[in-house]
Amino acid sequence: MSSQSPSSKSHATLRYTSMRATIFLACLLVALLLGHFGVIPVAGTTGYIFLVGLAALVSAPLSYVLLSKQRDEMSAQIADRVTGLRSRTADRISAQNAEEDAADDAMRAASAPQN
Repeated sequence: MSSQSPSSKSHATLRYTSMRATIFLACLLVALLLGHFGVIPVAGTTGYIFLVGLAALVSAPLSYVLLSKQRDEMSAQIADRVTGLRSRTADRISAQNAEEDAADDAMRAASAPQN
């Protein structure tokens, strides 16, 4: 049994995404500060684009390591939704097939020669 409440699992994707964005913004802030104080040379717009790319490059492995639990929760949430969708779709198709079979049987019975 999971120690998570149902409401905390229901927002796993939102939580993961917001934490990932927070890590990126923190890396961007550090990169901008390093650029501002001259630790990383920044020349015009291209330099700032480089800093954004650097922040993305640094934040990706950090997110991978730091957010593994949240990523697993998000994956489980998505898998549950897909399983539910597949189950509902299979049930709907089975019901439609049963209706078609019943209609076909009724037509055959009606068109069969009477003895």
